[in-house]
Amino acid sequence: MRPVEEQPAGPRRSPRAGREEPKPERPAARYQVTGTRRGANRDVASEPRPTRVRKRIPAPVAMELSAAGNPREVARMERRLAEATRSYEHDRYGEALPILRDLARSAPGVASIRELLGLTYYRLGRWREAVKELQAFAELTGSVEQHPVIADCERALGHLQAVTDAWTELRRAGAGSDVLAEGRLVMAGALADQGRLEEAIALLAKAVAGRSVRKPLDRHVRQWYALADLYERSGDLPEAREWFRRVVEADPELADAPERLASLR
Repeated sequence: MRPVEEQPAGPRRSPRAGREEPKPERPAARYQVTGTRRGANRDVASEPRPTRVRKRIPAPVAMELSAAGNPREVARMERRLAEATRSYEHDRYGEALPILRDLARSAPGVASIRELLGLTYYRLGRWREAVKELQAFAELTGSVEQHPVIADCERALGHLQAVTDAWTELRRAGAGSDVLAEGRLVMAGALADQGRLEEAIALLAKAVAGRSVRKPLDRHVRQWYALADLYERSGDLPEAREWFRRVVEADPELADAPERLASLR
């Protein structure tokens, strides 16, 4: 499941916790990606949105747990996982962490536990641990759903090649549009971290420029914001103004877009 505010593609700041509005659910996703609104202290352009969890254990997760031990142990694990998900949902990551670590030791092959543990480490800014757990999730499931979060952790660690590798895997895997957009934002942010603004702009512009979107989705608007930020930083103020205008028309509550547009007039 980076992720902001508001120098989006600028020098890396840590991925931070707590977003507000859920994004549309992806099929088979265990947890929901969350949204960012103005006032949250995050990097809209480049941080992926870590998933937020359901309050009840979904059936696929219950099935995973049922294969992990005897019925009595499974019942205990379900209760503990439900407790951890509630803590995660309410941004109490420090409470969720010891529960999830205990569960992961007891059932290292349960992908849902490893995923949520990785996301919890991510929320706490513990990038290396997050990468380890989310890579385990990817290996257990074959899913690239959390690759944008892995990439954002690697970005925080200054590992540009690892970010590039995760982005390449996402594209080759044929990831869905939302996941692909999250990965693209992280990749663009990582390039910007290196001062490679033209490459970052080209990456985003190829995805969004020249396309007419009647009803912009969250992923469209966030990429527009990132592109506007990059154009402003590169000194191309007319392009920055145009993309910030699109952002404000589509979602005037996104980060500081209205203020930044006003500053360019």
